Amino acid sequence: MSSNGLDPVTGSMLKCRAMLLSNAENKRFHMTNNKQRTRGICRCFVSLPSESCNWIKPVPFNRQTLQPRHTSINRIRADYKSEDYDVTAADLGSLVSSEGGAEAVLVGETKPWWEQFPKRFVIVLLCFSAFLLCNMDRVNMSIAILPMSKEFNWNSATVGLIQSSFFWGYLLTQIVGGIWADKIGGKKVLGFGVVWWSIATVLTPIAARIGLPFLLLMRAFMGIGEGVAMPAMNNMLSKWIPVSERSRSLALVYSGMYLGSVIGLAFSPILIQKFAWPSVFYSFGSLGSLWFAFWISKAHSSPNEDPELSSEEKKYILGGSISKEPVTEIPWKLILSKAPVWALIVSHFCHNWGTFILLTWMPTYYNQVLKFNLTESGLLCVLPWLTMAVFANIGGWIADTLVSKGLSITTVRKIMQSIGFLGPAFFLTQLSRVKTPAMAVLCMACSQGSDAFSQSGLYSNHQDIGPRYAGVLLGLSNTAGVLAGVFGTAATGYILQNGSWDDVFKVSVILYIIGTLVWNFFSTGEKILD
Repeated sequence: MSSNGLDPVTGSMLKCRAMLLSNAENKRFHMTNNKQRTRGICRCFVSLPSESCNWIKPVPFNRQTLQPRHTSINRIRADYKSEDYDVTAADLGSLVSSEGGAEAVLVGETKPWWEQFPKRFVIVLLCFSAFLLCNMDRVNMSIAILPMSKEFNWNSATVGLIQSSFFWGYLLTQIVGGIWADKIGGKKVLGFGVVWWSIATVLTPIAARIGLPFLLLMRAFMGIGEGVAMPAMNNMLSKWIPVSERSRSLALVYSGMYLGSVIGLAFSPILIQKFAWPSVFYSFGSLGSLWFAFWISKAHSSPNEDPELSSEEKKYILGGSISKEPVTEIPWKLILSKAPVWALIVSHFCHNWGTFILLTWMPTYYNQVLKFNLTESGLLCVLPWLTMAVFANIGGWIADTLVSKGLSITTVRKIMQSIGFLGPAFFLTQLSRVKTPAMAVLCMACSQGSDAFSQSGLYSNHQDIGPRYAGVLLGLSNTAGVLAGVFGTAATGYILQNGSWDDVFKVSVILYIIGTLVWNFFSTGEKILD
């Protein structure tokens, strides 16, 4: 180290960071430090405490262009850190800079950790919380309907009509929500959905007191809002999440639905007991306004629309996912001509038939077959949701790990969905053979746990085969899934009138097997729609 400049040795590196201190007195400076002993090339960074300073990547140090020069600059203090090299130094008193040199590069100040949190994970967490609210607001009626039916003298037929009215609106907006999200962006659509169903939730007690037709209309309105949630979320994640993180991100978002059911089923009875049944709708519905405040300020439909997204994260996201202009026209003929699309639709129908039956009729099975009282049945209904939340995330990590190890996306999707079909089929066949209620509950929990692997199978496949049309594809397949839930729930009641629970489970097992065959023969993880 000379008194006028650096004399670095080729082959080693020294990373320096100089912090510019505000000082009104300008001084001429040059590099002086006779106390330093250095082996390496110096990369210098100057940080300015300025809001207008943008992050700039460090550029390579060119020792040939570095000559001892003088320039005016505020007095500075320099700190640096050596990585794997022999460096001892006293304070660096000055820094060489020149107009034409690229040795000193301006960088911004270090941001707080919460501002450095990856933006794509912020989107995932916001979608997770939206789905948490979605199921909290959906399942609260299943608890509140008990005191409501007593207050308004509703019979069982009326109760069934009220419960089903949600699906009137829910079915209407599956495909429409997907088209809307693919054309104008998932941020607007999901934001609209949460606000819409939150308002409908808050207005439910008022509608109930006005009259039954108003309550049915309000429940249908709530279904309209929740119907756009899944297609809009799918559109958002198809743009924000690279394929290497797709399965676990989707699994986390869908686990929000499962945990929402747990929270709704757990807290609704407490609120009803202490504050009467309207409190459930007022408290749960008001949470949507808090979520929307975060959503409107932090979310963007795509990485290209986020001005705060770092260039490094943007490059990483777009390197693993597709980012193109918004969809202007849906190629319905092309979409419906693809066999993997029909594999999604058929498999979603087969999957939801068994899932909706278990989740809808499980309390009745516990009460009539296992002889649990209503309180025990209600508590045990939470167990499958918890199991699904845990195993959905486990499946997501396994799927992404397999992809990162080099296994093809097609193979991974087929493996995960086969577990999601054959696992429940196996455990349902064991229900007729178990001898104790505890083993029956265990079989039900294992059935739903293995079912959750579907989040890394068919539920991730929409983004694989058509990322630009992910919202429309999910709207199509989920429409079939909702129809399976409606028809399956009704068919189960008819089967139980003329048969047994074994017959109910046999129908589900047959559909699981059909779904497995269709999925493995016709599905793919490759992009087929552009």
